[in-house]
Amino acid sequence: QVQFVESGGGLVQPGGSLRLSCTASGFSLDYYDIGWFRQAPGKEREGVSCISSRDGSTYYADSVKGRFTISRDNAKNTVYLQMNSLKPEDTAVYYCATARWAPECQDIYYDYWGRGTQVTVSS
Repeated sequence: QVQFVESGGGLVQPGGSLRLSCTASGFSLDYYDIGWFRQAPGKEREGVSCISSRDGSTYYADSVKGRFTISRDNAKNTVYLQMNSLKPEDTAVYYCATARWAPECQDIYYDYWGRGTQVTVSS
């Protein structure tokens, strides 16, 4: 059975940290580009960070550069998003997704999605 599950979300105070995980079962993430996306209420879904399966190159949205880090552990079939110095504007549902090939970190290139995990940054 193919599954793709995000975890690690929650409530955190501004300035705090969270690490999101995205774990696949039933298929290997080794050959997929992986993206983290988020959607806040009333806003469009946006690409937060993506990582290539071919050379490990990464992309970060300007709003998260220097604060978020994407990484992958192929042995654990898991991709992580380390989020530091969180701000209230980071509040959103975060999704991970896979693509055979994604030339850009845009959701139109990604075709298999997890159900999302809520991140709330509030004091």
